[in-house]
Amino acid sequence: MGSRARRRLPRIFPWRWNTGTRNEDLISKCGDDARIYIMFQYHLIVFVLILCIPSLGIILPINYTGNVLDWNSHFGRTTIVNVSTESKFLWLHSFFAFLYFVTNFLFMTHHCLGFVPKKSYKVTRTLMITYVPTDIQDPEIIIKHFHEAYPGCVVTRVHFCYDVRTLIDLDDQRRHAMRGRLYYTAKAKKKGKVMIKIHPCSRLCFCKCWVCFKEVDAEQYYSELEEQLTDEFNAELNRVRLKRLDLIFVTFQDSRMTKHILEDYKFIQCGVSAQQSSVTTIVKSDHWRVVLAPHPKDIIWKHLSVRRFHWWARFITINTFLFFLFFFLTTPAIIINTIDMYNVTRPIEKLKSPIVTQFFPSLLLWAFTVIMPLIVYLSAFLEAHWTRSTQNLIIVHKCYIFLVFMVVILPSMGLTSLDVFLRWLFDIYYLEQASIRFQCVFLPDNGAFFVNYVITSALIGTGMELLRLGSLFLYTTRLFFSRSEPERVHIRMNQAMDFQYGREYAWMLNVFSVVMAYSITCPIVVPFGLLYLCMKHVTDRYNMYYSYAPTKLNEQIHTAAVHQAVFAPLLGLFWMLFFSILRLGPLHAITFFSLSTLIVSMILACVGTFLGKLRKASDYEPEEEMETVFDLEPSSTSSTPTSLLYVATVLQEPEMNLTPASSPARHTYGTMNGQPEEGEEESGVRGFARELDSAQFQEGLELEGQSQYH
Repeated sequence: MGSRARRRLPRIFPWRWNTGTRNEDLISKCGDDARIYIMFQYHLIVFVLILCIPSLGIILPINYTGNVLDWNSHFGRTTIVNVSTESKFLWLHSFFAFLYFVTNFLFMTHHCLGFVPKKSYKVTRTLMITYVPTDIQDPEIIIKHFHEAYPGCVVTRVHFCYDVRTLIDLDDQRRHAMRGRLYYTAKAKKKGKVMIKIHPCSRLCFCKCWVCFKEVDAEQYYSELEEQLTDEFNAELNRVRLKRLDLIFVTFQDSRMTKHILEDYKFIQCGVSAQQSSVTTIVKSDHWRVVLAPHPKDIIWKHLSVRRFHWWARFITINTFLFFLFFFLTTPAIIINTIDMYNVTRPIEKLKSPIVTQFFPSLLLWAFTVIMPLIVYLSAFLEAHWTRSTQNLIIVHKCYIFLVFMVVILPSMGLTSLDVFLRWLFDIYYLEQASIRFQCVFLPDNGAFFVNYVITSALIGTGMELLRLGSLFLYTTRLFFSRSEPERVHIRMNQAMDFQYGREYAWMLNVFSVVMAYSITCPIVVPFGLLYLCMKHVTDRYNMYYSYAPTKLNEQIHTAAVHQAVFAPLLGLFWMLFFSILRLGPLHAITFFSLSTLIVSMILACVGTFLGKLRKASDYEPEEEMETVFDLEPSSTSSTPTSLLYVATVLQEPEMNLTPASSPARHTYGTMNGQPEEGEEESGVRGFARELDSAQFQEGLELEGQSQYH
């Protein structure tokens, strides 16, 4: 009977066996990046588990035995507000805040030791040079300059860059049209003529009353569309050589030559001239900016044309808009205060239900933390970064910074409306009451709000991640607004998404920052933080193994998460410093101790970051040019003629063979029938599918698509 019950366990509790995937199986399927991510979670879980001992065993009893608040204030007595300002126990709070930082710093250092250096991290024989005159079309002039200015340097290849934004868009459109033509040509051979509605919203209309929703011959439509787009593509391809950018890639024979040239151009912005040649006045080498080139597959070629003033103006405008949007318009406390102005919440208040009145703000806060990374991701494309590595690294940092400010800092400091922020910024009389305004950082209700938020993230947040209702909604929306059957087939075949490490890092570290910020002033938040990390760990293991495709990352993403985790305990030190200044006075001994520990902690964090960069620089110094994590095939590390070709994919030869479009409305001269044989067409469809699969490579490090958000 016992053995029979054990055999039935996997059927009765299948979810338990699915979430209990072994680490070996998870790593073998998801790669080494999954191992680093899981080990990072292990370190956080063990660290917070250790924090539960002093938080619940020492700090919580000290807070609860205070005599400032009444016995009826049950939750308030668990916070630091209940400790008298004359109590010597406040030294323990400051000491443990510093001890938490040191312990976390040691845990993150131990985690970094588990990183396996990727030797193929950089391209070392190719330089990216900007501010090159656009009228130079002959690569021999560039080669002559380096040969004369740096004797012994052998240039093997010079690549000019062009504005290919329009060309890439046309290429994507014609490939989409070709996919539709191949699909409907094969389908017409079996079922006859196929009629479709081509309007994106045609699936919303169930009648044929609108002219734009009329049905057309699918094969003829896509054949004519492909022919039109191919003509436009060829015309743009002939014009693209006239759109040269002031950027070139120069490849040398070995990495020692590039290192010497980099040293020569290192201080050129400070007025130090580089070595000259007879063509210096022509190539204007004194104005060059020289850096190591990224990998060709890491470059976003259509963004290279966005330069100088336009890039910075776009970057500043977008982030300024996000600043006001996230900080002072979408903070839940602001929305709730705005709703209260119109008495919208009065019916809710009449319910007198703590589940509604206390749970709603934290649920609203969690909802905004889910939506915010999607907006940040979309804004990153508008910023037009040159490389995917830079783009996704900035996304990771922006998500974390915006989340921490929106969730922790601004609500804690009482900046709960745009009006309050502007008064705090410009009204000198309002600043005279700053000490009164910032007392709300340590109000008991403030701590209860963040405890509710952590509980909401642990139970509802991780549950929603497991259900992936957001992904299902976006997937359904894409299918609903698709214009044709090939689009729907393509959407179904490509529904497996990469696991978004950067987004998950940002969400997890945001909650971790909340726990660390209030681990001293409101220690009851620590066990709920442990609950969140455990639930998050189980959910991520399941999603990585069953729901997402394997993802290859640049190690900078994991390093950025470590830096953010090191920063989190500094919030607790800041909170203790604020408490000491506001409640004890700026000249109190505990205030000086809190300030000293904060300065020491910041110095340790900066030194640790600097030493980590030195370690990476020594580990990632390869001897020769190698492929990077952007190459999926194991055999791609071998040197091939096009392995490091610094030319946009749309300009490379040979290009992907496009099956010529033979429109059903006309036949080519000298042919009896423009229709291919059925076997040939089917093989063409299969060959096209194989070409598409082989042409797809790992493009992103993080946050690859809109549909990847829950």
